[in-house]
Parts: sequence; structure tokens; C-alpha cells
Amino acid sequence: MQFQTFSVRNLISAVVAGVTLAVAAPAAVAQDFPERPIEFIVPYAAGGPLDTMARLLAEKAKPHLGTVVVENRPGAGGNIGAARAAGAKADGHTLVMGAVAINAINPWLYDDLSFDPIDSFEPVALVASVPNVLILNPEFASENNIQSVEDLVEYARDNSGSLNYGSGGNGSAGHLAGELMNVRTDTDSMHIPYGGAAPAQMALMSGEVDFMFDNLASAASMIKGEKVTALAVTTEDRSFMFPDLPTMQESGVNDFDLGTWFGVFTTGGTPDDVVDTLHDAYVKALEDDEVRETLKTMGSDAGPGTREEFAELVKEDLEKYRELVKISGAKAE
Repeated sequence: MQFQTFSVRNLISAVVAGVTLAVAAPAAVAQDFPERPIEFIVPYAAGGPLDTMARLLAEKAKPHLGTVVVENRPGAGGNIGAARAAGAKADGHTLVMGAVAINAINPWLYDDLSFDPIDSFEPVALVASVPNVLILNPEFASENNIQSVEDLVEYARDNSGSLNYGSGGNGSAGHLAGELMNVRTDTDSMHIPYGGAAPAQMALMSGEVDFMFDNLASAASMIKGEKVTALAVTTEDRSFMFPDLPTMQESGVNDFDLGTWFGVFTTGGTPDDVVDTLHDAYVKALEDDEVRETLKTMGSDAGPGTREEFAELVKEDLEKYRELVKISGAKAE
């Protein structure tokens, strides 16, 4: 009997100790994180806006996370870098600068993705949310007295099949915005894809295409320099950068809300406490004056919000672009 009592007591003690350790384990993980330098993957070439922002954020996050090393791994529309982050150890030491193109559009363009857009990543912090903008060749706009979206839609209907619009490539945000405009306004403008936003902009300014939807940060200097004619932004709200520009919905095109965003993700399955640590560090980095000013020049005035809000944005856009890609018939080349 004494032996049984001793055994039961030992068993109870062991269970209590095990529970205590299990409860304490997450706190220990957070306390020890990070254990080594953090790899921050940019899935695009060096020198672009995402690369520039990633490097600035890595510097500002250093007091909170230690060394953050930015590595460029471009290719396959951002899928190569994203796949590396998705396949890393789920311990928070690998980050990736995700974007609407990678996390919400590519899953519908590519048939052989090696990652799941939701399960393979843990959203850490939204970095920027930027409107797209409808811009026209100024000569085309002037010759046809097109001063508003309503004027453009009327012209497209009166001259069916004569308008064309450029984009950075099949399945790009600009391509899908053009297809959405066709659907919402019952017009049939023809899509002309180019090998990136820059050549599409050159085609627009030279008159090779009549209009395009471009990222506001990319188009801002052309608008200010009057090299293009801007008609409207594509988001639900107006842009602080060009407050006089109406939205597409204000211009009579219903259910038109498309923007461009990018943000920090880590590998799916990373413990919540580690993701919380990363989130807190990047929120502090995003509050830095230099970071805020840089984001303003890109046309972004969105705050990072919560992890949950960022996750919901990804899910909403994933569904939104599923429909748009289906409508467009676009596939990765």
C-alpha cells in the first residue's frame, strides 16, 4: 500500500511537472528568439521598391531582432523566393517580403506552385497598401476630349474594339484591373502585355497603347510631370497623394476596389509567440520617421494593423483575384 501511494504521488508530481513545462515552453521560446541572424528574403531583383523597403526595415528592426540579412531571390514572378521561405524551418528565422502578386494572384496563374498561399506562411505585418491609378496617353485624351472615366467608357462603347491598354504582363495587377473595367463597364478594350511596368509606361507615353492601370507610386512622377493624364484611383478611398483624383466607384464603375500591398511573412507553422515577437519588432520599425516618410513617397498611408487583419486581407484578395484571373483567362507564360 505504501508502494502504491508513493507511485501515485510520483505520477501526480510528474504530470504536474509536465504540464508546468508545457505551459512554460512557449515563453521560453519567445525569450530565446532570435537565436541567430534572421534571413529576410526579397523575391525580386535588387533595387526595386520592395528591396529598398526590406533593407530599410531590416536596419530599423535591428535593435529589436538583432541582425537581419536581406537576400534577393528573384524568379518565376516571385515564386522562387516565396518557396524558399515556405520550405524553411518554422522557427521565425526566415522572413519573406510577400505581395499581392505573390500571395493573391500567382496561386491562380501558376499550376505548379510548391507552396500554399495560406498554410505555407504566417502573416507578420502589413508594410504598405498603395492604390493603382488609371492613366491615359495625354494626346489621346486631349484629341478625344476625355477628362473623366465616364468619358473614357463612353468613347470605348462608341468605338468598340478600338481601344487598347498596356500592362506589365499577363496576369499582372494592371492586366486584371483592365479586365475588371471591361466587365464592369461592358466594354472590350484589348490588352497588350509588356515585359514589366517600365516598358508598358513607355508604350503609353509614346501612344502605342491608349491607357493602363499602374501602381500609383510608379506613376506619380509621370502624373506630376504631366506626361500622362490621370483619371481615377482603383481603391475604395481616394489617395492622400492626389486627393483630387476620384475613385473608380465615384466615377460610376461599381464594385471596383483593387490595390497593391506588400508585407512581411514568416514560415507557416511558426509558433504564435515568435510571430508576435516579429510583429512587434516590425510595427516599431514601421513607426520610424524615415520609414514613414519613405512609405509616403510610395503613396501608402496604411498602418500595419494586427496580424489577424493582415491575414484577412490576404484571404479576401486571394478570393477576389481568383475570379479576376478566371475572367481574364490569364496563365503564367
